[in-house]
Amino acid sequence: MIFGVSSSCFYPMELSSSIEGLVSRGVRQIEIFVNTESELKQDFIKTVKNIIAPYDVTVTSVHPFTSGYEHIMIFSDYKKRFYDTVEFYKQYYNFAGEFGAKLVVLHGDRRMPEMGGIPNEEYFERYYKLAQTGREMGVDLGQENVNMFRSQNPAFVKQMREYLGENVSFVFDIKQAVRAGYSPYDMCSAMGDRIIHLHINDNAPTRDCMLPGKGEMDYRKILTQMKNQGFSGKGVIEVYRRDFDTIDDIVGAYNYLNTAFGDI
Repeated sequence: MIFGVSSSCFYPMELSSSIEGLVSRGVRQIEIFVNTESELKQDFIKTVKNIIAPYDVTVTSVHPFTSGYEHIMIFSDYKKRFYDTVEFYKQYYNFAGEFGAKLVVLHGDRRMPEMGGIPNEEYFERYYKLAQTGREMGVDLGQENVNMFRSQNPAFVKQMREYLGENVSFVFDIKQAVRAGYSPYDMCSAMGDRIIHLHINDNAPTRDCMLPGKGEMDYRKILTQMKNQGFSGKGVIEVYRRDFDTIDDIVGAYNYLNTAFGDI
């Protein structure tokens, strides 16, 4: 398996600086977490392209800054806003396409139907519409499991997979399963053969997010499970800024993963 690093690890460091720090230290797979609308524009795209041009870098995925607003942008009762958001998200798909990335990450809705949210089936249909728009532009949309969102629950994820079949894709995040109180192995099983991307991190009984190699996660077990389920994508380190001291810690974890588990 091939591993990389998400620029989100360095937030609130300015995005171009975090990318330059990674690629200049030998990281060759990155996820770009867009932090504001201006970073979707051509001037910024050109800036990032100039940063990565001297290096053999692959941009695996793009993470929207609007993830925290998707419950009102995509999954509210106000349908006109949803259709406007489909048009807005074309900017993310275009951004991904500019770098050859094949994935945009989705967090989804915070509200369950019993809390006043839309029915699950309507959620799935809206995901499908938004995802189809991306696919028409050559980019997939990956539903991530996220703590305190509908997608935190393996039962919801399984229902989504069974409803949409081959029309759904998932981003599996280990720490988000742990933070939500679910087994990462159960979440992985719920996603089945529709996992296309991995956010990798570590954990211990007293901490739900750590750099890979610093906790107790059995990576060989979970990565083998993913492979047996048909996973053939890439994984990127995604932790919070409080979970490491320097960029060299991140690079060390990146090298550890590729050395220890690159054979899976």
